[in-house]
Amino acid sequence: MEQYFAVGFVGAAIALLFAAMQRRKVLSYSEGSDVMRKIAASIREGANAYLKHQYETVFKVFAVVFVILFFLAFISDGRILSKFTPFAFVTGGVFSMLAGYIGMKIATNSNARTAQAASESLNRGLRVAFSSGSVMGFTVVGLGLLDITLWFFLLRFVFGVADASALGNIMVMNGMGASFMALFARVGGGIYTKAADVGADLVGKVEAGIPEDDPRNPATIADNVGDNVGDVAGMGADLYESYVGSILATFALGAAGGYGFSGMLLPVALAVCGILCSILGSFLVKTKEDATQESLLRSLRTGTYTAAGLSAVLAAPLTYFIVGSWGVYVAILCGLVGGCAIGYFTEYYTSDTYKPTQKLADASETGAATIIIGGIALGLRSTMTSILIVAAAVLVSYFSAGGSVTIVDASGAFTAAFNQGLYGIGIAGVGMLSTLGITLATDAYGPVADNAGGIAEMSLMPEQVRERTDALDSLGNTTAATGKGFAIGSASLTALALLVSYVNIVQERTTETLNFTLTSPTVLVGLFIGAMLTFVFSALTMEAVQTAAQAIVVEVRRQFREIDGIMEFKADPDYASCVALCTKGALHEMVLPALIAIVVPLVTGLILGPTGVVGLLGGVSVTGFAMAVFMSNAGGAWDNAKKYIESGHHGGKGSDQHKAAVVGDTVGDPFKDTSGPSLNILIKLCSTVSIVFSGLVLSWNLLSLL
Repeated sequence: MEQYFAVGFVGAAIALLFAAMQRRKVLSYSEGSDVMRKIAASIREGANAYLKHQYETVFKVFAVVFVILFFLAFISDGRILSKFTPFAFVTGGVFSMLAGYIGMKIATNSNARTAQAASESLNRGLRVAFSSGSVMGFTVVGLGLLDITLWFFLLRFVFGVADASALGNIMVMNGMGASFMALFARVGGGIYTKAADVGADLVGKVEAGIPEDDPRNPATIADNVGDNVGDVAGMGADLYESYVGSILATFALGAAGGYGFSGMLLPVALAVCGILCSILGSFLVKTKEDATQESLLRSLRTGTYTAAGLSAVLAAPLTYFIVGSWGVYVAILCGLVGGCAIGYFTEYYTSDTYKPTQKLADASETGAATIIIGGIALGLRSTMTSILIVAAAVLVSYFSAGGSVTIVDASGAFTAAFNQGLYGIGIAGVGMLSTLGITLATDAYGPVADNAGGIAEMSLMPEQVRERTDALDSLGNTTAATGKGFAIGSASLTALALLVSYVNIVQERTTETLNFTLTSPTVLVGLFIGAMLTFVFSALTMEAVQTAAQAIVVEVRRQFREIDGIMEFKADPDYASCVALCTKGALHEMVLPALIAIVVPLVTGLILGPTGVVGLLGGVSVTGFAMAVFMSNAGGAWDNAKKYIESGHHGGKGSDQHKAAVVGDTVGDPFKDTSGPSLNILIKLCSTVSIVFSGLVLSWNLLSLL
C-alpha cells in the first residue's frame, strides 16, 4: 500500500501547476494608468518590506527553537524527542512561510489589475480577483501535500521506519513548525493590518469625514499594505497549517485505529481528489454585469458546493478501495457537509443580505454604543450553530467509523473500537478541508478586491468602478468569514484528534497507568489554565492592535494638523511614516502572544505532568473554539453592517449612523482579523508542542518528584 503514496506528489504537482497557470493569467491583464501602477508599486514595496522584517524576526526565534529541539533529540538519542523533529520543524515553517509569501506576491500584483478589470465589467473584475485567490488556494494545498508526501517517503523508504504507528507518531510532530510560523504570520499580520485600518477609519472617516481610501489620508497605503500582509500572507500560512495539521493528526489516528498505512493513505488520496474537484469548481465562478450581492454570493457558492459535491461522490470508491469501510465514508461526508453548513451559517450571520447584519445596521440609528452591543450579542449567538454542527459531526463520524460507548478495556487501555471511532473524527476534519483549494480562493480574493477599491478611490476612477469593487469587497468580507469558519471548525476536529494522539503517545512511553479522568486534580487545574490561556492570548493580541493603532491615530492627526494643503489636495501625505509605524508596532507586539503558545503548555507539563497537559488541551480547545467563532462572526457582521449603510441605507455615507457603524467596525477589526483567526492556530500549536515535548514531560515533571 505504501507505493500508492506517490499520488501525493501527483496531486501536489497538479495544484502547483494550476496555481502557476492562474498566476500567468492574472499577470496578462493590464495594471491600468500610471497613477494606478504607482499606487500598486507603493503597496508592494510596503508589503515586501514588512515581510522581510517579519521573516528576519521569525528566523531568530526559529533558530533558537531548532537548537533546543536538536539538543533534546540527540542528547537523549531519540528517547525524549525524535531525531527527525528538529528538521521537520524547519521544513514545516519554511513551507508555511512560502505559502503566505507567494499569496502576498500575487495579491499585490493583482489589486490594480482588478480595479482596471472592474472598470470594464463586474464579471471581469470578479474573474481577476478570484484567479488571484486561486493562486493562493492551490499553492497552499500543493505545498502542504508536497511537504507531507516528501516526509513520508523519507521516513519510510530512506530511513526505514517500517512500523505504521511509529511513523504516524513522528509525522504528527512535524506540524509544529507550520503551526509556529502560522501563528507569527497571523498575529503579526493581523496587528499590522488592523492598526492601520483602525487608525485610518477613526481619523479619516469619523473625525475628518473623508471617504474610505481617500488619498488625503496618510494611513491609506498602510491600510492597503495591511490587507496583504495580514489577510493574505497571514491567512495563507494559517490555512496551510490547518490543512497539514488535519492530515497529520489523521496519520497518527489511522495507525492507532488498526488501519496501518491504509489509514494514512486515505487522507492523502482525499486531498488529491479535493484538488481535482476544486479545479473543476473554480471554472464555474462567474457572474453577470447587473449582478446583485446575492447573485455574486450564489456564483461563489456554485463553485464551492460543486467542488464539495464532486468530492463527496469520488470519496466513496476511494474509501472503500483503501480501507474497505463505508462507515469511514460516512465520517468523510460528515466533514464535507459540516464544512458547508458552517460556511452557510457564517454567511447568514455576517452577510448583509440576511437579517442579522441588517438588524445590526438598524442599531446604528441610536449610536455607536448600541451597534457595539448588538454586534457582541450577534457574535455570541452565532457560536451556537457552529458548535452544534461540530458536535453532530463528532458524534456521527465517531460512531459511523466503528466507535463504541466503551472507551477502555479491563486493563485500562483504549479499545480498538474507540481508536477506530477517533479515526473517523480525524478523517472528518480532512473531509472538511479537502476542497480547501477553492474555499481558500474565495477567501483570498477578498483582500484583492479591497485593495482594488482603494486604488480606484486614490486614482480618482469613476464612481461606477468603486461601486463594483465595493460589491466585490463586501462579498469578500462574507467569504473571509466563511474561510475562518472552515479553519476554526476543522481546528476543533483536529485538536480533538491531536489530544487523543497525545494520550496515546504518552501511554506508549510509560508503563504507569495515568489518570486522565475529569475528577483528577491535575486535569481540572489544566482545564482552568487552558481556558485562561484563551483569554490572555486574546487580550494580548487585542492590546497589541490598540497600542499600534494609537500610534497611527496620533501620526495621522499630526499630519492633518502640520502639513498644509492635505485636505485641499495641494500637498501629499507622508504615507511612509505610517507604513513604518505599523511595521515597527506589529513586529514588536507579535512575539509575546506567539511565545506563550509554546511556553504555557511546556511549563504546565513540567509542573503538572501529562495529565495536566491533557486538561490544558481540553480547556484551550473548547474555549478557544467558541471564542474564535464569536470574534470572527461579530467582526464580520460589524464590517458588513457598515458597508450596508454605505450602500445607501440609514442615511448612507457621512451620516451619523455611518459614523456609528465605523466605530463598530473598528472594534470588530481586531476581533475578526487578529484575535479570532489566531485562536485556531493557538489550539493546534498547543497540541503539537505538547506532543513534541511529551517525552521530556514524562521524563521529568515536578509532581513525579513529590
